[in-house]
Amino acid sequence: MRKLALLVAFMAITITSFGQQIPRFNPDTIKSVVIDSNLVNIKSHKLNVQDFIDAVLADTSFYKAFHNMKGYDFTAENRIFTFDKKNKVEGKIYRKLHHGDKNGKHFIEVLAKQDSGNVYKKNGKYQLYTVEMFDYIFQNAYNSDFMKGEALPGTGGKNESYKDKLKTLIFRPGTKVKGIPFISGKTEIFSDDLKDYYFYQFARGTYLDSIPVYRFKVIRKPSTSEDDVMIKEMTTIFDTRTFQILGRYIDMKYSNMFFDFNVQMNLELNYYGGELLPAKISYQGNWNIPFHKEERAAFLILHKGYKKEQ
Repeated sequence: MRKLALLVAFMAITITSFGQQIPRFNPDTIKSVVIDSNLVNIKSHKLNVQDFIDAVLADTSFYKAFHNMKGYDFTAENRIFTFDKKNKVEGKIYRKLHHGDKNGKHFIEVLAKQDSGNVYKKNGKYQLYTVEMFDYIFQNAYNSDFMKGEALPGTGGKNESYKDKLKTLIFRPGTKVKGIPFISGKTEIFSDDLKDYYFYQFARGTYLDSIPVYRFKVIRKPSTSEDDVMIKEMTTIFDTRTFQILGRYIDMKYSNMFFDFNVQMNLELNYYGGELLPAKISYQGNWNIPFHKEERAAFLILHKGYKKEQ
């Protein structure tokens, strides 16, 4: 049981991190932002570093955006690739899904489905834990209720499940995640213990051709040892008009005698009828623990055509 808990915990780590530059299909949030100026004097905007840090730590936009999907009819296109040790494609999964509600219950209609390569075990489950956990968080094949309740992830106390820890790593980056062996404190990058390992960059730009944004980038200092930190970079995109968070890019890497992971992930929101909802999720990375096959995978999930349920 303990080994299983460790495995799930390591899986949680990889879902939120960013890794080795594997030549994979993985468009990211940063490429959706056209930078106007890399030299932003935030004081002239009556802002300081702590304003951005406080906003990142207090943000609920991403979690609420996924929770709010339940009230919409929309189409999701999901592409998943798995790779062997030589980074050759080993398996492919494609889904085009229609999400909606009928008689007050959420449903998922499969519009297109195509699998190839080594994807499933004999029992019908996915070959990789990475795919299974990602499916739980974003594709939701096993549970028609994507998010239950309004409670934020990471607030469940000692009995919080590993899946909730995973959601904390995704939706509340920069906070401490208790119960993940060896690295719980390394996620708390704004703490007194870790803040000196990072420097900050600010830029101003345009997101999706029309939305004015700030880009707040937290980067590991070159002089910092990779053993001291887990998060190499965390970039956050803010709407300058409302200071709401619209996009997030996370780059994580860590290795010791117990495990090795190296992952990248991006999440983007967009406005639909004035409400922020998920638009794009992308991930690539690998993770490895003793006595278990190394896992390498990449994902791209696009949500389109949101319509408010009547």
